[in-house]
Amino acid sequence: MTQDPKVRLRGLYKIFGNDPAEALKFVKQGVGKEQLLVDHQHVLGLQDINVDMQEGEITVVMGLSGSGKSTLIRHLNRLIEPTDGEILLDGEDVMKLSEDGLRQLRQKKMSMVFQKFALLPHRTVLQNAAMAMKVRGEPEADQTREAKKWLDRVGLTGYENHYPVQLSGGMQQRVGIARALTANTDIMLMDEAFSALDPLIRTDMQDLLLELQTELHKTIIFITHDLDEALKLADHLVILKDGRVVQQGEPQEILLEPNDPYIEDFVSDINRARVLKVRSVMEPLNGGKAPKDAAGEVDQNESLEKIIARSGGDTTHTYTVTKDGEPVGTLEMKSLVRALVPRVASEAGARKS
Repeated sequence: MTQDPKVRLRGLYKIFGNDPAEALKFVKQGVGKEQLLVDHQHVLGLQDINVDMQEGEITVVMGLSGSGKSTLIRHLNRLIEPTDGEILLDGEDVMKLSEDGLRQLRQKKMSMVFQKFALLPHRTVLQNAAMAMKVRGEPEADQTREAKKWLDRVGLTGYENHYPVQLSGGMQQRVGIARALTANTDIMLMDEAFSALDPLIRTDMQDLLLELQTELHKTIIFITHDLDEALKLADHLVILKDGRVVQQGEPQEILLEPNDPYIEDFVSDINRARVLKVRSVMEPLNGGKAPKDAAGEVDQNESLEKIIARSGGDTTHTYTVTKDGEPVGTLEMKSLVRALVPRVASEAGARKS
C-alpha cells in the first residue's frame, strides 16, 4: 500500500500582476512566460506544479535564478497565496485554513531555515534557538532545555550566551538549524539555507543535515540552485525551469535518464562516479544466486568512485551487491564504466560508429 504524501501540490499556479485571475486564462490556453509578460504585463511564477513530498524524506527543489523555486516553498506555509491549485498537508487543504489554523500551521507544523540566517541580533544564541517555543508561550525551563539540547547537537555547546555578531557564518546557520529543530515541527523548509556559506563550511552543513536526518526522519523541503548539493541531499529531486517542473524523481534516475535538453546540460559536467550509487547500475538477482567467482562484496549505497578505487581500475571484476548484508545483485565493472559516460555523449558515439 502506497503511503499518502505528507505534502501534495496539485495544479499550483502563481501569477504576479494586477489581474492574475484574468492572466491565468491565457496561461491555461498555452501562453508562455515571456509572452505573458510582453502581451499582458504579468509574470508567471509557477505553472501547473504537481509534486508529492513524502514523510521522512528530503525533497529538493532546484533550478536557476527565476525558475520559481523560492516562490514554490513560500506557498507551503502561505507566505505567498497561489493564483490557482491545491496545497494539501496530511490531506488537509491549507487554502481552507482559518487565520488561527494558519497560525497554528506556521508555529507547530512547519519551521524554516533561511539563506541569510534571520537571527535576532539583540538576542543570544540560546534565545534565538528557543524563539519558536517562546512564541508558543511554553515554559521558560522547557525552552532552555530544548534549545540547549539542539545547540549541543549542532556543535554549539558553550556559545549559548554569545550574540549572532560574535559567530561565523557557518555557526550562525547552525543556530538557524537548532532553532528549527527546537520548534519540533514535522516539516522543515530550507530556502537556499547553505548558499551564503563558503564551500568547505557548506559541505560540513550538508553532512550535518544528513546526519541529523538519519536520526530524526523529518520531512524536509530544501531549495537550491546547486546540482551537486541537490544530488547529495535529495531523496526526491524536482527540477524547475520558468516556473514549471521539467523533471522530477529519484536523483540517480534523473542523472542516468535526463528527459530534457535542459536537464542534460545540467548533469553533463557532474562527477558521476562520486554521485552515482552501486544500486543504480547493478543487475538485480531477482531470486538468482550471487556469482561464485565474484571479486568481493559491495554495499548497494557505495559510490562508484569507491568501487573504482577498490578495483584498481580492473574492468574484468564482478562484485556481489549487498543490502543489509544480504545479496541483492551483481555489479560488473564494465557496466560501471558505461554508466560514467553521459547519455548524450554515449548516443553521439553510437551514431558515429
